[in-house]
Amino acid sequence: MAPTTPTTAGEAIIAGRTALGIELGSTRIKACLIDSATAEVLAVGSHEWQNELVDRVWTYHLDAVWSGLQAAFADLAGAVQRDHAVAVTSVGAIGVSAMMHGYLALDESRELLVPFRTWRNTSTASAAAELSERFGVNIPLRWSIAHLHQAVLDAEPHLPNVRRITTLAGLVHERLTGVDVLGVGDASGMFPIDPATGGYDAALVREYDALAAGRLPVASILDLLPEVRSAGEAAGILTAAGGALLDPSGALQPGIPLCPPEGDAGTGMVATNSVAPRTGNVSAGTSIFAMVVLERPLTAVHHELDVVTTPAGDPVAMVHCNNGASELAAWVGLFERFAVAAGAPIDADLVFETLFTEALAGDADAGGLLAYNLLAGEPIIDLPEGRPLFVRTPDSEFTLANFMRAQVHGVFATLSIGMRVLADEQVQVDRMFAHGGVFRTAGVAQRILANALDAPVAIASTASEGGAWGIAVLAAFGIAPDRGSLADYLRDRVFRTAAVATISPDVAGVAGYTTFLDRYRAGLAAERVAVESIAHRTTSL
Repeated sequence: MAPTTPTTAGEAIIAGRTALGIELGSTRIKACLIDSATAEVLAVGSHEWQNELVDRVWTYHLDAVWSGLQAAFADLAGAVQRDHAVAVTSVGAIGVSAMMHGYLALDESRELLVPFRTWRNTSTASAAAELSERFGVNIPLRWSIAHLHQAVLDAEPHLPNVRRITTLAGLVHERLTGVDVLGVGDASGMFPIDPATGGYDAALVREYDALAAGRLPVASILDLLPEVRSAGEAAGILTAAGGALLDPSGALQPGIPLCPPEGDAGTGMVATNSVAPRTGNVSAGTSIFAMVVLERPLTAVHHELDVVTTPAGDPVAMVHCNNGASELAAWVGLFERFAVAAGAPIDADLVFETLFTEALAGDADAGGLLAYNLLAGEPIIDLPEGRPLFVRTPDSEFTLANFMRAQVHGVFATLSIGMRVLADEQVQVDRMFAHGGVFRTAGVAQRILANALDAPVAIASTASEGGAWGIAVLAAFGIAPDRGSLADYLRDRVFRTAAVATISPDVAGVAGYTTFLDRYRAGLAAERVAVESIAHRTTSL
């Protein structure tokens, strides 16, 4: 039953001692309201959504962005009313984060020129290769500058009208505030950042301006990119139009300060207290990526690694895999549907928990079974498109436990390949935190990941709400008095009493995963044949 009087949390909400984080993830838009002093979660709201493959382009329609934002906020406001007996009319600060990278090209009126091209698209190989060679740093296919330069190479007809490019977080932030800025972490996935200045690398800006001269409608790439802001810096206030966009009911009042918008990598680092050197984290969702904060520059350029930054601007080595847990979730959905068809429906969370628990009973090498979760192209293994496959030999141990173990193994396979490159670079990591929905069943994916990385993997209870909580913390950091550095703020205030569960790798598990990964690499030839032989179904909006 809903309380009849405001709770202590309700009093904090009324007083504005709060921070609101909104994250547009690949499958869910989530809103998280926290106490700005303690970072305690007061309420959450969410809205499910999915990307679409339209004309071989992974995209989200912008109408779905705005309706999804409104739905997530309305869900949060309803939770606040139900649990704390107050309305959300204001908050202390707001932060927006979203999937990094991709391509949102806007004209003079800030209208979208072409459908949003997400990080998942792999059509930028020529541009990424040219830029990587020209810059002397790895420019992955998913980076915004790779998307822009591919449009330049292809002389796309929209180019003469481009006046700004941004990320999804940047676009939402601009609509809420009227201010075109990005947090440095999100900006670092658009164009390389110079850690010494905290802005776009001036030498590489000049290099690109020379390369694209006469082919863009502006004098410099800087004319297209958002301004860069570091964590804690002011980034605008909620306008009346922005408030109405987020909350059409009119309850939310304008004038609320916003922190710099960030990418999901940065909010994941915050959510796992991984912004200091020698710390790292793994985020597992539709994509999966690992972030390790560097003590020193890498000695060489690696196509498996790109260098981005923390929300405070410190260099981070990123292993980004285009594919994560989506194929695993599809198989779990199949089992859920079987239960319904059999007349014995099971709660979806219980289906996940049952199947994940079963995975631990499987053989350490998954019994010779192979699961390729490759829905999209995967640059780490030079795969231009995805074709999910399940493969076994006639003499493999085909059991439910091994099947599920192979599926979880497959989620971490390309990540493991990339992390081995970091190990060869002698990069030291004191702790590796994990977060994401795949870790909800205690001790399963966490244990398998520890074996895949041959390193301890920790999960902090405070990160249960993931990136939405992380951007809420960044919003709170922006209004905190005497806050110090971001690393100090997280260590001394946010995570000071956080409970952490750590699982270390075991010898048999590491050996089993190594055997699985060897088979996985060998079987990639079948993936490439599948890409060449089986065409996509064609769809259109």
